[in-house]
Amino acid sequence: MNTQEKFVSPKGKLLIIGGKEDRNGTKVEIKNKNEEFSPHEILKLLVSDKRDRIEVITTASSEPESMRETYTKTFKEIGFTNFGFIHLTDKDENQYFERIKHSKTIFFTGGDQNRICNEINNSSILEILRERYVNEKDFLIAGTSAGAMCMPEIIIDEAEKDEAILENDIKLASGLGLLSGFIVDTHFIHRGRFGRLAHAVMIKRECFGIGLGEDTALLIENGHKAICKGSGMVIGINAKHLGKTNTDTVKKGHPVYGENLTVHIITEGCSVDLQSGKFTAADH
Repeated sequence: MNTQEKFVSPKGKLLIIGGKEDRNGTKVEIKNKNEEFSPHEILKLLVSDKRDRIEVITTASSEPESMRETYTKTFKEIGFTNFGFIHLTDKDENQYFERIKHSKTIFFTGGDQNRICNEINNSSILEILRERYVNEKDFLIAGTSAGAMCMPEIIIDEAEKDEAILENDIKLASGLGLLSGFIVDTHFIHRGRFGRLAHAVMIKRECFGIGLGEDTALLIENGHKAICKGSGMVIGINAKHLGKTNTDTVKKGHPVYGENLTVHIITEGCSVDLQSGKFTAADH
């Protein structure tokens, strides 16, 4: 399915977060260095009215109770008053359908992106999420870490972290299809993931790579207009003008090379059109 063709200019918004956003029990390392740091800046974007309903989906996590405790404390600190937690499995999706249908924001926590995709793909839950995202201006789907990585049509399933990009060291899979033409990676700076995202977009050259740093997010409107929020940075990688490369011929276990990758460094207030690649600097 080509989601971009089916869902042209969705009215809803996406908030993709690089993980380790400022929240209860999380130490944001750049907090004391970045003069523009704002406490809970990213999570405050979940709703415009603190009384609006947020449903937190903890399916990606192997410790949902810990997630519930962490976000309950954080949301109360922010002043959110109307939120709940859902740990979806294929056995109980009907039980939570109405809650998801009537929430203002859906927020996917971190964990393992495959858990989210395995439970939600081809379900009535995903159908209502897509329908609302396309048609409802005030609806937001947010995700942090694995919760952000699962949103595109194509996701990074597994990847090795080596000193070289080696053939066969990355596995791509199908995501939720809320974003078409993108591949998202998270904890991008802290965990040194440039190589694996570059490899992914060299394989899928039609895709724009989005590497989200920790406590950093992109707020996406109309399916492609993105503005950066948070204390870190987002790295954009474009392989559409890739020159010399051996990605199509390299043998298993041998290093991959590529020429003319285009890279953006995106920080607070900067915006980028994820379709055209046009970059707009922040006002400050």
